[in-house]
Amino acid sequence: MKKIAVIPGDGIGKEVMDAAMLILENLDLPFHYIWLEAGDEAQKKHGKPLPDETLEEVKECDAVLFGAAGESAADVIVRLRQELNTFANIRPARAFRGVPSIHSDVNMVIVRENTECLYRGIEFEIDGVAEAVRIITEKASERIVRYAFELAENEGRKKVTALHKANVMRKTCGLFKRVFYEVARDFDDIQADDYYIDAACMYMAMKPRMFDVIVTTNMFGDIISDLAAGVVGGLGLAPSANVGERYALFEPVHGAAFDIAGMGIANPSAMILTACMMLRHFGYVELADDIEKAVEMAIENGKTTPDLGGNLKTMEMAQTILSYIQP
Repeated sequence: MKKIAVIPGDGIGKEVMDAAMLILENLDLPFHYIWLEAGDEAQKKHGKPLPDETLEEVKECDAVLFGAAGESAADVIVRLRQELNTFANIRPARAFRGVPSIHSDVNMVIVRENTECLYRGIEFEIDGVAEAVRIITEKASERIVRYAFELAENEGRKKVTALHKANVMRKTCGLFKRVFYEVARDFDDIQADDYYIDAACMYMAMKPRMFDVIVTTNMFGDIISDLAAGVVGGLGLAPSANVGERYALFEPVHGAAFDIAGMGIANPSAMILTACMMLRHFGYVELADDIEKAVEMAIENGKTTPDLGGNLKTMEMAQTILSYIQP
């Protein structure tokens, strides 16, 4: 029995979480769900956006399914990633039929190092001069690169591309690039190449099908993954996972979207696809594929929320997706 912490969070997080749980709870899965609080509302209620009780419970679980965080995101999601040591951030970017996008037939995965780089937040300001320290270690680079190659191997993908800026940041990006090619030697069947991050952004916009699996450092990964989401139609279809050696944290890429919260029109697709990533993590690959196909069928048939041109409410779209899964 897997113990899953369910944290709806703020804004549309509650609505899309209800949609995803409608599907999960109608499947025969050995999961035990524990509902917990975190986010802006938790801050008002408990004085902390990530209450001690929530953190203690999370550490007793096998995975976290998270909805959305508002203004307290840095104190919730970032801290959870750190506390759970989820070193790999995985963001698929896939073009769905029926969704307007710049390019069709795009299906890539971005693997982002999640623990260091500029996002360690080591900053100083003295006499009008601000400094930030970028930390890139051989250990963390080797771990994330190996994860990317193993992901490619497990999913039958053919190429892993490293993104960096080693021509300028010769020490930090230079180390990352060196480690990338050292690890690549252990995977003879997978092609390895690399691009400067600025050139990669251009190629992502012009010919994204040249990418399969991308691996990169923390800040570059944050930027390129949102670009990839834009290429395939936006954040409404963008799931993500944060994976470590012991824990895993699953969250849609979109935020709390307070402007539409409570209206019941939030697109649940990213949250449902995020649940699919959790299922794959626990070995339920065929079931996750079935749910993903059901999401695609709903989109193709126009059974969607207003953001995708339909007229369904959030839970109506979830019910439609569920009907496509069940025999």
